[in-house]
Amino acid sequence: MLYESLLLVAVLFLAGFLFVGLTLGNTAPLVRWAFQIYLLGVVAAYFIWFWLRGGQTLAMKTWHLRLVSENGTPLTKRRAILRFLLALPSTLLGVGILWALFDRERQFLHDRLAKTKIILTANS
Repeated sequence: MLYESLLLVAVLFLAGFLFVGLTLGNTAPLVRWAFQIYLLGVVAAYFIWFWLRGGQTLAMKTWHLRLVSENGTPLTKRRAILRFLLALPSTLLGVGILWALFDRERQFLHDRLAKTKIILTANS
């Protein structure tokens, strides 16, 4: 998760740079709200795009992890979006991480609810 966070910070930095450039640094309340929604959209696009194209973000590829449906098939768009929406509060509040400590298969809460799982892939 730490490695994923570092990559995500870089993506958000570039996205933020573009937004600030296009808005000419405007700090009006409406622009700040738009900026926050835009950044959330960038985070969603980052995860969902990678999950739909091979089931791996850049960090997951490094650690030989893949996200699949509960039955081992690639994620559908609907399942990827559901997992992202469930992962937001689950991860940010820490509940999903704590859940994994007690889950019999060490799955996150949002994976249980979205019917997805993270699997270890071959090292080649």
